[in-house]
Parts: sequence; structure tokens; C-alpha cells
Amino acid sequence: MGYFLQQVINGLSIGSVYALMAVGYSLVYSIMNFSNFAHGGVIMIGSYMGYFCLTLLEVPFFIAFIISALGAGTLALVMERIVYSPLRKRNAPFLYFIISAMGASIFLENIVIATIGPTFRTYPSIFSTTPIMFGSIALGRIDLLMFIISAASLLGLMYIIEKTKIGLEIRATSYSIKGSTLMGVNVDKVIFIIFALGGILAGVAGMLFGMKYTVYPQIGNITNKSFIAAVFGGLGSLPGAVIGSILLGLIETMTSGYLSSQYRDLIAFVLLIFVLIVKPTGLMGKSTEDKA
Repeated sequence: MGYFLQQVINGLSIGSVYALMAVGYSLVYSIMNFSNFAHGGVIMIGSYMGYFCLTLLEVPFFIAFIISALGAGTLALVMERIVYSPLRKRNAPFLYFIISAMGASIFLENIVIATIGPTFRTYPSIFSTTPIMFGSIALGRIDLLMFIISAASLLGLMYIIEKTKIGLEIRATSYSIKGSTLMGVNVDKVIFIIFALGGILAGVAGMLFGMKYTVYPQIGNITNKSFIAAVFGGLGSLPGAVIGSILLGLIETMTSGYLSSQYRDLIAFVLLIFVLIVKPTGLMGKSTEDKA
């Protein structure tokens, strides 16, 4: 029983960070109706920002977190203005957005390889590696931090979406862009805000993953998991993205714990295929037949 609970805790920890990435992914999809594959590149840049803040600037831990989040948010906004905004103004097909997102992702990865290098970098030790013991269950301090920061970030986002005027405009725009425009909603401002929120969450997720594992130019590929989680929960649904991420984290850790870590990614992609065949809208999503 203790081993099972240990896997549950590990699954909740990794699933909460998947949720940060998947929610940022779903925010853009809910309004723009395309899969922003450049989101992984923003996560990677956020992870590097946190690393260099701690190693070169030697700023306090939470200052590094703020710089990483704001830096990634700014990068997401710059990408929206340079890559996606011109396409929106021309009413370009969704396929153009997807191709541009892939190009932006490749650009970010290669600019980091060319300037910083492909070397794997390890975050400095910030917390003791001695786990906190609850009987036979060991709770890693970084795992606990990942869960707390992820939960706090998602609660903050939920407050913005549910309780503020801009949150109401985001919900209305995700339902109907044309209807929202007729009701006086500034869609450009809404898109600006969702890219900023998605980028901030990407920066937080990137630093958490960098602390847990290492930093390298391809770390953004981890967003494949957030895409699976978003599809599992329902593309465009923020609660679905959170639920799908937590379930994916639990499934992965149970697979690693009871079968083998070599099957972890295999199970994740089998799950993606199964969901697309049986229930393409996911657990809480709406029809996606008109989305790319």
C-alpha cells in the first residue's frame, strides 16, 4: 500500500506540471483554434532563463522564478505579434498557423543550440535532497514544490478566468469570436492576454522541469505530453486539460512503478490513439471537427 501511495504522490507532482503546460496550450487553442507547437520552445527558454538567473546573476530563487515567468510571457507575446498576428490580419487558413508554429519552434531550438550550445545543464542545488518522510512514504522537496507552485498558478489562472472582466471576455471569445466582436469585446486584446498567460505558465513549468531534471535545447519536446493531456481532457477545455494532465501523470508513474519506465512513453501515445478513436472530443471537450 505504501508503494502505491508513493506512486500516486509522484504522479500528482508530475501531472501538476503537465497541467501548467496543457492549460497554456489549451488557452491558445480555445481562441485561435490551432495547435501552438511553439509552446514547447517558450517552455525551453523559460527553463534557460531560470537556470542563468540562478547561476550567472545569482539572484534569489523566487526572483529567478518571476524573471523566468515574465521573460517567457514576453517571448510568447513577441511571437504572437511577429508570427501569428500578420496571419490573423490576412484571415489565413489554420494550416498556415500550424506551419508557422512549427517553424517558430525549430527556430527557438536552433538559436539556443547555436548560441548557448547543446550541452545538458543541471540546476544548482537549492533545497536539500533529503526527502520528507511520512511513515514509509518519501516526499521529495522538489516534488512538493512542483505541486504547490503548479496548484497556486492554476488557482490564480482560474480566478482570472472565472472572476474578472477579462476572464469573462476570454470565455465569451472562446465560445464565439464573431458574437464577442458584435458585443464589443476587443478580440485583439483577448488574444494578447491569452498568449501572455500561456507564456507565463510556460516559464513556470520550464523552470520546474529544469529543477527536476536538466536543461537542454530539446526540453520543449516535453510538450508532446501536454498535447496528449489536452487531447485526453478535451482540446480547448481548461478543466479538461488539468484533469487529463493529472490522469496522464498518474498513468505514467504507475506504468514506471509496476511495469517499466521504458513503457511510460509508449503507454502515453497508446492512450492518445485510443482517445482519438473512441472519444475524439476528450473527457470534457466540445466538437473539434472545425478545428486544426
